[in-house]
Amino acid sequence: MERWLCPSGGAWLLVAARALLQLLRADLRLDRPLLAALVLLATLDWLCQRLLPPLAALAVVAAAGWIALSCLARQPRLPVATRAVLITGCDSGFGKEAAKKLDAMGFTVLATVLDLDSPGALELRACCSPHLKLLQMDLTKPADISHALEFTKAHTTSTGLWGLVNNAGINDVVADAELSPVAMFRSCMEVNFFGTLQLTKGLLPLLRHSSGRIVTVGSPAGDMPYPCLAAYGTSKAAILLLMDVFDCELLPWGVKVSVIQPGCFKTESVQNVGHWERRKHLLLANLPQELLQAYGEDYVEHSHRQFLHSLSLALPDLNPVVDAIIDALLAAQPRRRYYPGRGLGLMYFIHHYLPEGLRRRFLQTFFISPCLPRALWPGQPSRTPTQDAVQDPDPNLGPSPMEAQ
Repeated sequence: MERWLCPSGGAWLLVAARALLQLLRADLRLDRPLLAALVLLATLDWLCQRLLPPLAALAVVAAAGWIALSCLARQPRLPVATRAVLITGCDSGFGKEAAKKLDAMGFTVLATVLDLDSPGALELRACCSPHLKLLQMDLTKPADISHALEFTKAHTTSTGLWGLVNNAGINDVVADAELSPVAMFRSCMEVNFFGTLQLTKGLLPLLRHSSGRIVTVGSPAGDMPYPCLAAYGTSKAAILLLMDVFDCELLPWGVKVSVIQPGCFKTESVQNVGHWERRKHLLLANLPQELLQAYGEDYVEHSHRQFLHSLSLALPDLNPVVDAIIDALLAAQPRRRYYPGRGLGLMYFIHHYLPEGLRRRFLQTFFISPCLPRALWPGQPSRTPTQDAVQDPDPNLGPSPMEAQ
């Protein structure tokens, strides 16, 4: 009883009353984020009681609890009405599932695919309403993007364009930056950055007119130095910064910009082990001899096995990402960043607050553990860099066709 009569006990009563009210209104869910917030609040209460005067402790705990409940409260959503949205990369994965769910909600969905006869395109035709329109588009081809812009304008004359979901992207090489062809860096940038940039800029007049939404599927690899994802990660870092720029510049127009940073989910491309095997063999076949001798085939094989192991732990349910996309499109005040997936909160905490050495070890342990290159094995003779060392791997090791995320 004495516990609840102390000042901080009064703060807990205030927090409990608001939480109960929000639960009754369905503005709050009894889930892990709420439980985690209560644990952190209890820790803060314990510290405040030992470090602050009673009234100061009351103010801090009450304010922290109020802010936490405000952040956890569900944002009111806008009506779907006749809103239209363009989604890229709908052949598979997040794009296909988002297109299906948005169509079921009543959106007019314009879904781009690489191939109008792909299994994903055929599935969308079979299970979605006539309001969903399929469009072939390759983000590496300016003519395709120009056609998509005209197609979008023609199909949104009565409704306007409410949202753009930039989902399409590629990643076709898993290797150290030195082993990854420069051509692969360029290919990732062409799809993940330049193609997305061109499409987004072309649709901005429509989005400004509707004060609509831009939602882009990024990756934690664009925030953190994931081992063996240099080409993919740098392209995602570029698009993340671009979206932050758009967020600032489009604020006066009422356009809201969100980025989805998903963890590892079992999309079709993730589950395609044969694809990753072929890319590994192509990488090994085209590595300059000096690089192959310096790193060794065992090094590449080790990275490949570690990568496949991490993919085997991917989450099968894509709904958290799809729900984040929907919230970014319809929430009255959408978040600038969404982090659907397991363990991302811990990863970002480590990345932002722990020393660099611990951050690096965590990523290596979580994703691809370190392996010593062959030239650094004990007893190996010292090597003098040759001309081959500065040559890029065969430019013919280009990417396979663009895959949806």
